[in-house]
Amino acid sequence: MPDGSSLAQVRWELGVAIAQIARRWRATLDQRIAPFGLTEARWLVLLNLARRGDGISQRALAGRLRIEAPTLVRTLDWLEQQGFVERRSLPHDRRAKTIHLTDTARPVVQRIETEAAAVRAEILAGIPEEELALCLGVLQRVAGGLVAMEEGPGDGHRPG
Repeated sequence: MPDGSSLAQVRWELGVAIAQIARRWRATLDQRIAPFGLTEARWLVLLNLARRGDGISQRALAGRLRIEAPTLVRTLDWLEQQGFVERRSLPHDRRAKTIHLTDTARPVVQRIETEAAAVRAEILAGIPEEELALCLGVLQRVAGGLVAMEEGPGDGHRPG
C-alpha cells in the first residue's frame, strides 16, 4: 500500500496520463480523418448522431458534446451545407430544431468508424483483453467520480 505522498504522486500521474492519452488519441484520429475534409468538431457531431441517435434538439446535442450552442450552430451550418445533416422544425415550436443525419452522411460516418476502429486496434495492440477490461473498469469508476462532482455535494460529501 503506497504511503500518502506516493499515493498523491500516483494520482497526479494518472490525471496527467489520462489527459495526454485523450489528447494524443484524438489528434491521431483527427489526422486520419482529415483527408475526408472534416475537422474534429465536425466528425464528432456526425459520430455522436450516428451512435447515439439523431433527431435531437440542437441544445441537447450541444449538451452531449459539452460545447456551447453558438459553436455547434457554426458546425451544423457547415454540415448542413455539405448535405450531411438536416435541421427540422418541431410542429409545436418552429424555433426549436432537431438534427438528423442524411443519407449522404452515412457512408462518411462508416469511413470515420472504420478509421476509428483501425486507430483503436493500433493503439491497443498487444495489450491483453483482461488488462483492457481492468483498465476500463477503473476508468469507469473515475468517470463516476467526475459525474458525482458535477452533480454537486447534495449528499453531504465533498469531493477531495
